[in-house]
Amino acid sequence: MFNKISVLRTVRARAIAVAAAVTAAAGSASAAVPAEVTTALADMKADGLVVAGAVLVAIIAISAVKFIRKGL
Repeated sequence: MFNKISVLRTVRARAIAVAAAVTAAAGSASAAVPAEVTTALADMKADGLVVAGAVLVAIIAISAVKFIRKGL
């Protein structure tokens, strides 16, 4: 029988190797990106952070209202 721990270690090692290879390939693939694309991605990141912040504030506000109503 296979030892479960050794099988899990082997699977985990393979998964780490695949993830490292994909990361290396993606890093080398994005080396020749034009400046306009980099600028657009930076702008999109900023916009995404604003939207994520607004969603987080809305979730906190809804939770606070529910908590206050439950207490009354």
